[in-house]
Amino acid sequence: MTATITAPEPSTWAPLRIGVFRLLWFAVLGSQIGTWMQTVGAQWLLLDEPNAGTLVSLVQTAGTLPVLLLGLPAGVVADSLDRRRLLIGVQLFQLAVGVALTALTLAGEMSPALLLTLTFALGCGMAVTNPTYQSVIPELVPRPLIPSAASLGAISMNSARAIGPAIAGVLVAQAGPAAVFGINAATFLIFVVALLLWRRGPQDEGAGPEPFVAALRAGGRYVRYSPIMRRLLLRSSVFVVPAMALWALLPLVAGRRLGLGASGYGLLLAALGIGAVLGALVMPKIRSALSGTAMLATASVTYALVLTILGTVRTPAVVIVALIPAGTAWMAVLSSLNAEVQLLLPHWVRARGLATYQVVFFGGQALGSLAWGVLADRIGLVEAFLIAAALTLAGAATIPLAPLLTSRHLNRDPATPWPEPQLTHQPERDAGPVVVEVTYIVPAEREAEFLTAMSAVRRSRLRTGAVQWGVFRAGENQDRMVELYVVPSWGEHLRQHGGRLTGADEALDRRVRELSTTPPVVTHLIAADS
Repeated sequence: MTATITAPEPSTWAPLRIGVFRLLWFAVLGSQIGTWMQTVGAQWLLLDEPNAGTLVSLVQTAGTLPVLLLGLPAGVVADSLDRRRLLIGVQLFQLAVGVALTALTLAGEMSPALLLTLTFALGCGMAVTNPTYQSVIPELVPRPLIPSAASLGAISMNSARAIGPAIAGVLVAQAGPAAVFGINAATFLIFVVALLLWRRGPQDEGAGPEPFVAALRAGGRYVRYSPIMRRLLLRSSVFVVPAMALWALLPLVAGRRLGLGASGYGLLLAALGIGAVLGALVMPKIRSALSGTAMLATASVTYALVLTILGTVRTPAVVIVALIPAGTAWMAVLSSLNAEVQLLLPHWVRARGLATYQVVFFGGQALGSLAWGVLADRIGLVEAFLIAAALTLAGAATIPLAPLLTSRHLNRDPATPWPEPQLTHQPERDAGPVVVEVTYIVPAEREAEFLTAMSAVRRSRLRTGAVQWGVFRAGENQDRMVELYVVPSWGEHLRQHGGRLTGADEALDRRVRELSTTPPVVTHLIAADS
C-alpha cells in the first residue's frame, strides 16, 4: 500500500514575506486601528445621551449600513476601474471626512445626529474600500497562500479591535474624543502613501469596462447560479446576526454590568483581539485537523457559550478570560469564509462577488447591532444575551443540513476553450438578444449521463452571461440534442468567449462534448430588426 503524503498547510505568516503584501497589510492594519479608535470615541461620546443603548448600537449600524447601499455598486466599479487608483481616491475622501469630524468635535458642535451622519460617510468609504482591497489580494499572493492571507486579514481586523480601543480608552480619558478622530484621519493618509508606493503591473483589460447596469446584473447572476457562493452567504448570515450581540452590547456590559470605564472596555476588546491572534496562529493546524464544516460548528458552539457567560456573569476577570475563545471563534469563522470566497471567485467578477459577501456580512452586523441594541433597551441585557446564545446554537444545529461547500478542488484559472465565432457579418456589441444553439449527437445509451452533465453546464452558462437556458430533443432525430441559451447582447457573449470561463467550466464543457459522437455544431442567432 502506498502512503498518501499531504502537503503541510502554509504558515499563517508566509504572505508577509511578499513585500507589496506586507506594505499594504500594515497600512490596512493602521487604518483599521484608526477606525476602531473612532468607533470607541463615538460610542463613549454618546453614553450620557438619553436612549444610550440604541444610540451606541447605531454607531456600529451607521458605520456598516452603507455596505448594504453601496456594496454591490462598489463591486461593479472595482471590477471596471483601476483598483489601485480607486483605493487612493476613496482614502482621500475618508481623510476629508475625518478632518471635518475632528474639527467639529473640537469646536463643540458635534450633536448625536451629526456624529452618526459623519460616521455614515466614513462607512461609505469603507463600503468601497473593502471589496476593492480584498479583490487585489489574489494579485499579491499566489493561490496556495490565500487562506493564510485571509487569516492575516482576520489578525489585522481583530488586532485592531484590541489595539484601537485600548489606545482610544486612554486618549478619550486624557484628551477627549477629538484626539482619536484626528488619529483616524491620519491613518487614511498613511494608506494613500502605501498605495502610491505599490507599482501595480499591467492588467488585462479584456473587452474593456462593462456597462454599469449590465455588470451589476452579471454579478447577481454569478452569485445566484453558484451553489458554493450561496452556501457561503447562508452560513455567514446565520452566524453573524446573533454573534453581533457581543460586539453591539459589549460597551454596555463594560459600563453597566462590570462597572468599568473606557479603559476597561478597551481591555475587554483586547481579550477578544488576543483570542483572534492566538486562533490565527493555530489556524494551519486547525485546517489540517478539521474540515471547514466541523470548524464552523465548533466555533459556533464556543461562541454561544461565551454569549451565555456575558449574560450571566458579573465578574470582570471571568468575562475577560471568556472573551479570548470568543475572539478565536470569531476569527476562525471570518477567515475561513473569506478565504473560501476569494478562492472561488474568478478575476472578472471577484470584486462583485466579494461585495455581495460583504453586503451579507456587514449588513448582518448593521441589522444585528441595531436589533440587539433595541432588544437590550426593551427587555434587558441578560435576556438579550441569552436569546443570542440560543440563536447561535440553533444556527450550529443547521450545519449538518447545510454544510460548507468548497472550491479548493476546482480549477479557477481563466480559460478560453471556445473558438472565436466565424460570422458572415460582425454585429455591434450592443446587438441582441443573442440565442446560441449548440447541437450534439448523443446515442440513447449516453443520454442519461449527458443530461446529468448538462445540469452543471446550465449553471455555468447562467453564471457567465446567459439569462435563459434549455436543452431539447429533436423530434425528427432521437439522437439529436440541442442546447439553447439566451445572452442579452453580442458584447456579453463575446465576454464568455474572452475570459469569463474558468478551468472548471472548461472541464464541464469538455465532458458534454465527449458524450457527443460528432463535434457539436454551434450557431449564433442574433435578433434581427423586424
